Amino acid sequence: MFVVVGEALVDLVGQRGSRTLVAHPGGSPANVALGLARLGDQVSLLTHLGQDSFGEMVSAHLRASGVQVDGGPGAGAKTSLAVASLAAGVATYDFRIEWDVGELAPLPVEARCVHTGSLATALQPGAAQVTDLLERERERGRATISYDPNVRPALLGSPEEARPGIEHLVSLSDVVKVSDEDLHWLYPDRRDVDVARDWLALGAPLVVVTRGGAGVFAVTAGLELDRPATPIDLVDTVGAGDSFTAGLLDGLGRADLLGGARREALAGIDESSLVSVLDEASLIASITCSRPGADPPTWAEVETARAARPSTRRSVPR
Repeated sequence: MFVVVGEALVDLVGQRGSRTLVAHPGGSPANVALGLARLGDQVSLLTHLGQDSFGEMVSAHLRASGVQVDGGPGAGAKTSLAVASLAAGVATYDFRIEWDVGELAPLPVEARCVHTGSLATALQPGAAQVTDLLERERERGRATISYDPNVRPALLGSPEEARPGIEHLVSLSDVVKVSDEDLHWLYPDRRDVDVARDWLALGAPLVVVTRGGAGVFAVTAGLELDRPATPIDLVDTVGAGDSFTAGLLDGLGRADLLGGARREALAGIDESSLVSVLDEASLIASITCSRPGADPPTWAEVETARAARPSTRRSVPR
């Protein structure tokens, strides 16, 4: 079972220069939960939803794909909004966010993995509540911890202010997925591969850097690996990184590398297994990019697309 902790919101999406906005359910952690559910995983989303029409829309959307939704203490609250402006298929965001989840209970015993990131780990008071949960779960040692900073510069202040909190969460995590754009903002004078190696040294057994059309870089204690991007006919990038994260976690679960007892096995993942997991995650993200909005594929769609995908390999041993 997967537990995802983080924001669920409504994306109001419009083309740059247009006055027309279309409402889509969104939020990075919610998109990850949706992606996992569509891949056939059991997943629970702990979030903050208002008791309003937007909250009802988001809940119905997630539950229709099998996500168990806990909307938190929503009395009197409003569902958060993200206004997304698209230009050449690439989204930029303006946020109207409420994030307060109260005291979070320990994860259920059947949870093998907890994932969080993005606004849920950046905005108070919810960020402190999520960090407290991760610290307690790291001490318990029963579940894999997954983290995607998914940096939103407009809400984080300066890179110097944001880095300590992000690095602390990296130190608590087993799987870290981050984009090269996030790393460039956080560490503008450093190469993404060098930062990934440093994050590995902080304690994360697996760090994965997504590079859009330039592919993926992954590092463990014994392996560095570059993988190419999956060619696509781009519609937009909304939800692409979240779909990759869902594919990454699903793949690690199928390889029996999730759960506290499998932390050592995760750290020692072999090249063949890592290639398979990364390539499938990239394929899943590419399917999402080929259609509008955060619309991740089902497992049946992944199987169909995988059958047509060529195989290539390039690795750098450590």
